[in-house]
Amino acid sequence: MSNGADFQDIQRRMEGAINAFRNDLASLRTGRASSNLLDPIQVQAYGSAMPLNQVATVSVPEPRMISVSVWDKSMVNAVDRAIRESNLGFNPIMDGTTLRIPLPELNEQRRKELAKIAHTYAENARVAVRHVRRDAMDGLKKAEKDGDVGQDDVRAQSERVQKMTDDTITSVDGLLAEKQAEIMQV
Repeated sequence: MSNGADFQDIQRRMEGAINAFRNDLASLRTGRASSNLLDPIQVQAYGSAMPLNQVATVSVPEPRMISVSVWDKSMVNAVDRAIRESNLGFNPIMDGTTLRIPLPELNEQRRKELAKIAHTYAENARVAVRHVRRDAMDGLKKAEKDGDVGQDDVRAQSERVQKMTDDTITSVDGLLAEKQAEIMQV
């Protein structure tokens, strides 16, 4: 950062925080089946933890059902165990090498729990964005101290970094509001 902040890098890192937040939100169940619901599940396979999508095909044959076709017959029990122990509230039904996962209707208490989880994900995203801002501000202070950038430039660049931070946090809040409306919809 010889001449101040690298705004492209800052923007990329903030967008990375938003993308991670979107992935977290996609894994929350809202009453409609989605193959993304099983993304966080890790299966103990061949001596290590592997993502579910590396040992099976996940599909959505109907709106309230997820189908998991396990490729290796010896892995069916490990996949079943991983899904049951994932704290997602799923109860798979084994049918040969296929696991069918019916999605029960969400009750009000579960919807509130999911909303709280979404809030936690949003706060994690906000913290990640603030870390990016802190790193950028530290870089600007160091550049000013080293004499690479003048005080006026540091002030202008700091304001630009703060605006990027505010815009990104507003995006996080918007995504959270959309997801909450989707979760609470009966």
